[in-house]
Amino acid sequence: MMHHRTPTLIALSLAAALALSACGKHDDTAATTDAAPPPPAAQPATAPAAPDTMAPASSALSVTSVDLGTAVDANNKVAAAADSFTPKDTIYASVNTTGSGSGTLSAKWTYQDGQTVMETNEPIAPTGPVSTAFHISKPDGFPAGSYKVDIALDGKPVVSKDFTVK
Repeated sequence: MMHHRTPTLIALSLAAALALSACGKHDDTAATTDAAPPPPAAQPATAPAAPDTMAPASSALSVTSVDLGTAVDANNKVAAAADSFTPKDTIYASVNTTGSGSGTLSAKWTYQDGQTVMETNEPIAPTGPVSTAFHISKPDGFPAGSYKVDIALDGKPVVSKDFTVK
């Protein structure tokens, strides 16, 4: 009879071992499931911080300066600033902005008593300092006299530059 008990005990021991190992795997899955929620909880805590860092007023789009000249470089900056030009020059206005956001820059070029020579708009959406170039030219030459370029951001005047053609 003793021979019958040994295989039964071995079978019961194996069944118990399998049951316990299966329970252990279930507990590991539960531990993994319990470990997963804390990282998502940490992410929402960092997500609201990002919008707060983008909210400062210092990041608002603004015009810092306007330079006039006869040429611009690859970054739309005037190569040599000038306020007096010859009749056949191409005249550039380099509008320097800082901040981020989207907006529309406008350049209105006028002659003497306010007669409009040209008006152009340029949509911009910088994420930092950038220069935007506007230009006018007249193949048969500009009449000598006083001119002005008015720069506006989103329809609001920000800078005017006077120049002459001699």
